[in-house]
Amino acid sequence: MLELHSYQNRDGSELPLLESALFGSFSGIRHAYATRLGGVSEGEWSSMNLSFTRGDREKDVRENFHRIAEHFSVPESRFVLSHQTHKDRVRTVTEEDAGKGLTRERDYTDVDALITDVPRLLLTVFWADCVPLLLYDPRKRAIGAVHSGWRGTFSRIASKTVEAMRREYGTEPSDLFISIGPSICGSCYEVSEELSERFLRDFPGGERIVSFTGRDAGGERKYHLNLWEANRQLLLEEGVSEDRIELPGFCTCCNPKLFFSHRFSGERRGNQAAFLMLL
Repeated sequence: MLELHSYQNRDGSELPLLESALFGSFSGIRHAYATRLGGVSEGEWSSMNLSFTRGDREKDVRENFHRIAEHFSVPESRFVLSHQTHKDRVRTVTEEDAGKGLTRERDYTDVDALITDVPRLLLTVFWADCVPLLLYDPRKRAIGAVHSGWRGTFSRIASKTVEAMRREYGTEPSDLFISIGPSICGSCYEVSEELSERFLRDFPGGERIVSFTGRDAGGERKYHLNLWEANRQLLLEEGVSEDRIELPGFCTCCNPKLFFSHRFSGERRGNQAAFLMLL
């Protein structure tokens, strides 16, 4: 389960970050899941908005990134940002990608997952209900960071990231440790009957991730989708050990004071980010 820790920004203000208990014993990586707290953004983006595309002031977003950079003791030129479009593309990150998305332009699009074996590159993915996943192979010293909404989950982006790490670095799934980050829980994630039927029909363990929860006031059937369990099933299917998959215990929609949530707030919100770096 994730743990909430409190750090300090250089001005003495609080910087709350979530960290993985599963990753806690490893000295070869640093990681964190940002909350919506600890930044300088105002209004609907208050305060640790890390997205340049939500309408927030760029200077505030850059200050928020600077605070994260100081926490990790790296310059902004060591960040590598995803370019998320709810696809299933995995990018192999090299030293040449340093700074892309933050200090220089990206030369890639449609990238919802990043993998690397290069030290001190801070892989960065974004979310505001979708599922962030962080992957670590201590044997091959390789990492991955994934953004997986329902589309990415249905397209099995978590599986494809494991497969990419096997192909690029020789990762064995049984060597992986994987943290599933804060995201919308199954109780909050109501979906259409059509989507629920797609998962029941075409997804491994569909009966464990889709639930019928009664009818609404108009008599329509209500369905909920558990993306935590869906991604866990994908990882188990790939051969990841059950005791090396960590569920978050934090729902973004249940905790709107701690997280930005699309389901809770709609489009008027910021985005959090997840970070993972080899040392």
